[in-house]
Amino acid sequence: MMKNSLLIKTWLLIIVLIMMGCSREHDSKESRLALMKTTQPAPVKIRDQQERSISEQVKNEVLQNKAIYDAAVIEGDKRILVAYKVKHFYRFKMKRIEKNLQKQLKHHFPKKKFIVSSDYKIFLESVRLKEAISDRTISQKEAKKRFNEIIKLTEELT
Repeated sequence: MMKNSLLIKTWLLIIVLIMMGCSREHDSKESRLALMKTTQPAPVKIRDQQERSISEQVKNEVLQNKAIYDAAVIEGDKRILVAYKVKHFYRFKMKRIEKNLQKQLKHHFPKKKFIVSSDYKIFLESVRLKEAISDRTISQKEAKKRFNEIIKLTEELT
């Protein structure tokens, strides 16, 4: 009887250790909470040119929409990614919100190309990229590569 109890405890300890070892991804506090609350990540600019960034203006324009409560903006060389979160009450109107937001941004910034997404995965990846850039844990080249991967992901989801 005592031998069985010891065996069960040993297996339980092994399982717990394996589970702890498998959770190797270390996200920052902001990215872990990005899906649960409003994070308001600062816009990010991934560009070589030193011209004035419009990403802050884009973010302010997006947040003026009453259905949107959080937005992440990443400005690339040719495109600007806008990932946003919709208030729960407006979730049934998400396609219309996305269409109107696309029109609104195109109207205010006619020379820019926008990729707009309300997908949580895109939002989370945008926040992670922003954190990696601000922490300087990623090079400019790698940041551009991850930005393009996020853009491809948005295209797959549509």
